[in-house]
Amino acid sequence: MNFPKSLKLPKFLIYIILTASLLLNVVLLGRSPAGGDIRVIGVIDGDTLVMDGKVRLRLRHLDAPEPEFCGGPEAKELLEKLVNGKSVRVEEKIMDQQGRPMALVYLGDTLINQTMLESGWVRYHSDQTTQTEKIQAAANQAKADRLGIFSQQCYQKENPNNPKCNIKGNIDKSTKVKKYYLPNCAHLLYQSTWSG
Repeated sequence: MNFPKSLKLPKFLIYIILTASLLLNVVLLGRSPAGGDIRVIGVIDGDTLVMDGKVRLRLRHLDAPEPEFCGGPEAKELLEKLVNGKSVRVEEKIMDQQGRPMALVYLGDTLINQTMLESGWVRYHSDQTTQTEKIQAAANQAKADRLGIFSQQCYQKENPNNPKCNIKGNIDKSTKVKKYYLPNCAHLLYQSTWSG
């Protein structure tokens, strides 16, 4: 398509317009909605979000049980109810030892990390942020109140059906072997490869 000479712009003016347009697009597309907030588009588990742009973000100060363990589904469900599909504010973002981004996450003035710990469905993980004391206090209170994973649902010290018959069980992380111990009988060990 040929334009009449009177409609053709000088090349330097075209470069200025294109450069200005490109810079404006970079600024506008780089800005998150609602003045710095970013939308949560999914929840992986009780401590990991998927943010707009498909970026995974872990919540600082906490560790949720994996979905197949006691409390895992409850932690994920609570986090979904709190933030899924909503815009949140991310502060004090760092990378963990595996190079994954971690941060404090706010919904309005509510610190989601603290809310998760108050529920008891996640464990406290030591970290240094401006909110460490407040978050640790919330975690300690949930544990003292025996909430979530600290409740009898997930954490039992005696057999409620027969208090005289207690067996302690552990899963060896490296071999996945389940080991059962009888209290006061350290020499009696029963190992199982049962996977149920």
